Amino acid sequence: MPPPSRLFDHVGQAVGGTPLVAIDRLAAGLPGRVAVKLEYFSPGASIKDRPALTIIERAEQAGLLKKGQYVVEKTSGNMGGGLAWACAVKGYKFVAVLSAGNTPERSQMIEAFGAKVVKVPQAKGGKPGLVTHEDLELVEVETQKQVKKLKAFRPDQFDNPNSSLAHEIGTGPEIWAQTGGSVTHFCSFVGSSGTLIGTSKALKAQSAKVQCYAVEPEKTPFLAGKKIRSTQHTIQGGGYAVRPGIYDDAVVDGYLTVTDAEAKSTARALATKEGIMGGFSGGANVAAAIKLAREAPKGSLVVTVICDSGLKYLSTDLY
Repeated sequence: MPPPSRLFDHVGQAVGGTPLVAIDRLAAGLPGRVAVKLEYFSPGASIKDRPALTIIERAEQAGLLKKGQYVVEKTSGNMGGGLAWACAVKGYKFVAVLSAGNTPERSQMIEAFGAKVVKVPQAKGGKPGLVTHEDLELVEVETQKQVKKLKAFRPDQFDNPNSSLAHEIGTGPEIWAQTGGSVTHFCSFVGSSGTLIGTSKALKAQSAKVQCYAVEPEKTPFLAGKKIRSTQHTIQGGGYAVRPGIYDDAVVDGYLTVTDAEAKSTARALATKEGIMGGFSGGANVAAAIKLAREAPKGSLVVTVICDSGLKYLSTDLY
């Protein structure tokens, strides 16, 4: 990535403009080419930096967030990391509410930015690293308590339109420009769905021919309307069998599923063959993109995102 052409006034100006890299070694010999957008180049090392900053700035502009106010958000960790540095820069007190089942690196990173972490014990039968629908419901209850107690502003990433807008004005246009308008397919693992919906809206505004796909865990094809076997899987940050308020079927052309094993093996292969060290969701995204590229017409260009850094998963068996 070429160096910035100016001196930034604060780290928020470094959000976005992430590299797009073809993975021609890992996806060699397929009819379609696969490229990945490296979102761990942002300040909080994840794609959630985009919506975190957009939501905070739009709330300020609308008068919903005032000086000295608390910000409280339900998160699996990445949105929490993005909001933590954004609040640090802008002078707000931030509280992240997350399940105890999320990796400890995420909590450590949020606290390093000066924020507070409230960890919610997992539901009965819960296992570390496997955050379920039931776990997320418990996190939601605690989040509501914290918001009321602190009279806080809640970003509400699952329902806030600015969550997807960040990608509609950022991620999508960047992909279109970086590919010279040659992108034919886009896919993304669904958590809050902001990446998928916002990026898809931007790409389809350029060309209605671009095909966009939601990626879900093989056990949890909830959005696809299929039978759910379990919400207990290793792909953190999504697959909770929840339909976000910002989700929009109109820009989704299809659904793909990925197993835990596929997500892990693909993430590991990305590191050893491409020098790209992402997390579980990045592995899931690339596994799904390769499936698309295998069936796509010759000359297609499939784009997806590496949502965060693999350094956030060193406590797991991923690497």
